[in-house]
This record gives sequence, structure tokens and C-alpha cells, in this order.
Amino acid sequence: MSKISNNVTLVKHPLLQHKLSLMRDVNTQSVIFRALMYEAGMILGVEATKHLPTISKKISTPLEEMNAEFLKQPEPAVVSILRAGNGLLEGLLRILPQAAVGFLGMTRDHDTLKPIDYYQNLPEKLSDRSVIIVDPMLATAGSGIEATRLVKMAGATSITFVCLLSAPEGIQAFYKAHPDVILVTGSIDRELNEKGYILPGLGDAGDRIYGT
Repeated sequence: MSKISNNVTLVKHPLLQHKLSLMRDVNTQSVIFRALMYEAGMILGVEATKHLPTISKKISTPLEEMNAEFLKQPEPAVVSILRAGNGLLEGLLRILPQAAVGFLGMTRDHDTLKPIDYYQNLPEKLSDRSVIIVDPMLATAGSGIEATRLVKMAGATSITFVCLLSAPEGIQAFYKAHPDVILVTGSIDRELNEKGYILPGLGDAGDRIYGT
């Protein structure tokens, strides 16, 4: 793990980097790609949840009483940006099975590269929860910026954005819009191409997850 700035964490764990390299390979089939994304979600999720608040409760082990740490209730909400975000979502839910789950449907206009909202279903009382937004790619950051805006409008104040890949241009745009949000990423790639794709990247994450 490496801190790029106060709010940007680059996760350099060898297991994550190994899985990411396999996902970058054009020859990796969708069924393998999907499993790797799930596993990457768990690794990124561990890093994204390290700041979650806890409370101390007295319990009894088989040998004695002790004060043990538990997640403060209510547990976090995880919000997936459809459809590719669902690839990471399942990994997050593996380590946070009691989390509330929300979905934001967005597509990108291929001419303007701007996000288009088509669906929104968020948990209630986000103001009481830590919120983790997941999307494999932070390219132009259009979808990430819009998703974070919608989550804030729903009351969230403690937000972490989790992505597998990011581009320098996307990080800059994201923090211009949301300087208060924590960003956790598995890689900061070189740049965007003229179509807004991350280079070297891994292609379209949604297409590769679902084989479309």
C-alpha cells in the first residue's frame, strides 16, 4: 500500500498486482476475468474498510472475558456503478456480508464522454453510514464524479471510492469535484487515449466481465 496523497491510496499488494496483470492480458477469458475481478474486490475492500469506525463490547472467550472490537452499526453501504461495478461489488460483499447495497445505472456518451444516468436505487439513511462506491475504472472520472454527487445528495458524508484502475486525468478531475472523498485504486496507469480509455489499461471492464 502506498499513499499518493492524503486521500489517494495505491494498493501495491503482490496478489492484487498479479491478478491485475492476468486481467490486462487480452487472452484471459471472461470466466477467468470475472473471478479475478471478484478476488480483486476482496483485496481492495480490505484497504477501503481500514478506516471504518468500531465499538468495544465485552465478550466471553472459552477462557475469559475481554473487550472486543466490532464494526459500529449500521454497517457500511456499498454502491455499485452499473454494470461493471458489480464485478467488484461481489468481492466487497464477501468481506462485508451485512452491508446495505445500492446501485447507480450510468452509461457514457461515446461522443462527449459524459455520463448519462438511467437508474438509481440507494439505501436509506446514508448519513448514518460509511459509503463505499465501486467501479473498476476511473478514466475520465465522469461516472465517478456523478455517482459521488448523487450519493452525497442522498445524505452520505463519509465516502470512499474504490477502483481497480485509474488514470492521472481521472484522479485530477475527481479531486477537483470531490476533494473530501477517499480514493483507493489498484493502479494509476499512464494516460487516456482520444476515446477516453485508460492506457495501457485492460479494455472495457464490463464487456470483459460479461463477455459482450
